[in-house]
Amino acid sequence: MSLIGSLSSGVTGLQTFSKDLEVIGNNIANVNTTAFKSGTLGFSENFSNTLRTSQPSSGTTSNVLAAQIGTGVRFSGINTNYNQGALSSTGQATDLGISGDGYFIVRDSSQGNDLTDSLAYATRVGSFRWDDKGYLVTAQGLRVQDVTGTDIKLTDAPANASLQSVSINRAGQVIEFFTDGTDNSPTPPQQIGLMTFPQPGALMNKGNGLFDGFKAAGGTVPLTLSVANAPGTGALGTIEAGTLEQSNVDLTSEFANMITAQRSFQANARVVTVSDSVLDDIVNLKRS
Repeated sequence: MSLIGSLSSGVTGLQTFSKDLEVIGNNIANVNTTAFKSGTLGFSENFSNTLRTSQPSSGTTSNVLAAQIGTGVRFSGINTNYNQGALSSTGQATDLGISGDGYFIVRDSSQGNDLTDSLAYATRVGSFRWDDKGYLVTAQGLRVQDVTGTDIKLTDAPANASLQSVSINRAGQVIEFFTDGTDNSPTPPQQIGLMTFPQPGALMNKGNGLFDGFKAAGGTVPLTLSVANAPGTGALGTIEAGTLEQSNVDLTSEFANMITAQRSFQANARVVTVSDSVLDDIVNLKRS
């Protein structure tokens, strides 16, 4: 504890509001990031120094009130806003937005087949493509999973035919048409799987809109997908092909929060300056 408590309290304010500005700055930086979810810093009072404890009354005395002085502020956590961002049309058939709840599950095929942390990820970034082997993959090459936990892959074309078009409907079903007029899709067709988590705030952000930490988020490890993970089933959202989910950052709110955080930082800096001046006066008392 410092010679005067206001100095340490001011320092905790500087540290905490610095983190607040970092969170706000990250929100603003990701205003155009696909499916980005904004965050806000939570504040919590630090422990208090007790000058006098409270005491109950007795037959001859009144009760005694406690006397405590706080020692500043700390951050209690970063709260994520999971509200859906607007779906923006891209015209690209493999761009998939989720209208409602749910995450795509994607897998790093180079590391193994299990849908566990570091091998599989949850994401709402639906900017996919068909790779040279016919797999539906992310920009990083991670393979999108279907409702059975299998990689989504284009089927082989019939003899003397080639793939003419591929579409993905709101239920996440992959529909293929070929130049001979046939639909060679399996029956039932491949269907993209979606998954929700009881505690999405426990998911760990790995960058590029990818998340793991499934067990902490209330999921099973390895992840298990089934027909219950079909888009539009239960509380799961539907697939909107040709769209991407935009960031849910509200710039107006972020700039207002930034001004508040900046002024709070300045106020705490002033507390530190005044405390330093008082300490200087105390040190110089002997010289007077």
